[in-house]
Amino acid sequence: MSLFKDALRPCRSSCQMRNLYIVPKKPFHQTRELSTSPPIAGAAEEEVQAAHRYCLNLLEKYDRPSYTLSTFIPRQTQPAYIALRALNSTLSLIPDTTSSHTIGLMRLQFWREAIAKTLAGTPPKEPIAILLASAIEDLHHRSDGKAKLSKNWLNRMVNAREQTLTNDPYPNLEAVESYAENTYSTLLYLTLSTMPMASVTADHVASHIGKAAGIAAVLRGLPIVAFPQQVQQAQGGPVQGGSRQGAVMLPLDVMAQAGVKEEEVFRRGAEAEGLRDAVFTVATRASDHLITVQQMLSNLRAGSDVGHDFEHEGEEDHQYAVGDGSQHESPLDEVNRAFGVFMPAVATRLWLDKLESVDFDIFRPELLRSDWKLPWKAYMAFRRKSF
Repeated sequence: MSLFKDALRPCRSSCQMRNLYIVPKKPFHQTRELSTSPPIAGAAEEEVQAAHRYCLNLLEKYDRPSYTLSTFIPRQTQPAYIALRALNSTLSLIPDTTSSHTIGLMRLQFWREAIAKTLAGTPPKEPIAILLASAIEDLHHRSDGKAKLSKNWLNRMVNAREQTLTNDPYPNLEAVESYAENTYSTLLYLTLSTMPMASVTADHVASHIGKAAGIAAVLRGLPIVAFPQQVQQAQGGPVQGGSRQGAVMLPLDVMAQAGVKEEEVFRRGAEAEGLRDAVFTVATRASDHLITVQQMLSNLRAGSDVGHDFEHEGEEDHQYAVGDGSQHESPLDEVNRAFGVFMPAVATRLWLDKLESVDFDIFRPELLRSDWKLPWKAYMAFRRKSF
C-alpha cells in the first residue's frame, strides 16, 4: 500500500526512541558558536553559559533531530529554542525515570512551579529554567517589552504529559491529534513567539507541522511503550519505572477497525493481525498534515490565502494585534522569515518515508536509527523554502 507517492516525521516514547539513535560523533554544526542570551538577575554569565551547554548536551543525547535543526533557527532565538526543546525532552523522560505514578505527578508539578518562577524572573537553580529565563529577558529587551512567552502554552506542554504516566489509550485519532497539538504544535508556537512573531499564518503552518510531528512521535514510540523492559535492557541499563505494564498506544477506533488486539501485539509483535493497517491509517493522518502545509505554501506563492481557516484563531494566546515589527510583512514573508522554526517537517517526512519503505512494520530496527540524510535534506528545504 502506497502512502506518500502523491505527497509534495516526544511524548515520552519519542525521547526514549531518540536515545537509541546512532549518533555521529561530530555533527556538521557542532563547532559553530551559538548565541547566548545576556545573564538574568541573580544568574552569573558563567551560570547561563553552563546552562546552555547542559541543554545542548541534553538535545544531542535525547533529541538528535532538534539538535541538528537548531542551526536553522535565527541566531537570537537559538537559546530559547534550545531551552524549550530541552524542556520537552525532560518532560518526555519523566515516565521512564520515575518509579511510580505519584512521583511522576510530583515531577510535573515541579515544572509547573519552575515555569511560574522562571516567567517571574526568579528561576530555580535548574539549567533549563536558567537558560529559559535568560532567553525571556533577552526577548523582553529585543521587543521593548511587547513580546512574551505564554504561561498557558508552557503549562499546556506539562499537562499533556500526564497521559504518558499511565499509558491511557487514545480513544480515537482525533485524540492523538489533540495530544500532538498540545505538545509539538505548542512547542512551535512558543518558538515563534521568541523571534518574536505573532502571525496567524505562521501559527497555522506550525499547527499542521506540529500535529504531523506529534502523530509520528506516537508511532515512533509504539515499540518502546509496548515493550519497555526489553528496550531498557537492550540499552544496557537497569529497568526503570518498576514493573510498568506495556501498552499499544494506537487509537482504539483505528485498532477496532483494523482488527488489532493488544494481546496479539504482545505475543506476535509486528506479525499481529491488522497492525500494519492500523499503523498505515495513523501515518496517513500525519502525512495529510504535511501535504496540507505544502498546499498552503503553494497558495501563498500564488498570491492567494492559505485556503482554509486556522481553527485556533481567536483563542487565548492566538491573538495577532501585537506589534512585533512584522505588521507590514505579507503572510508569505512571515512564513519565509520563520521557516527555520518549521524544519521539523523535514525530519517528520524522512521518518514517514522510511516507515513506508519497510511496509509500515513499526518494529523494524531501521526506524530507531537517526537519518544521515537529515542535514542535507534540511539544508535544501531551508534554501528553497519548501518541504
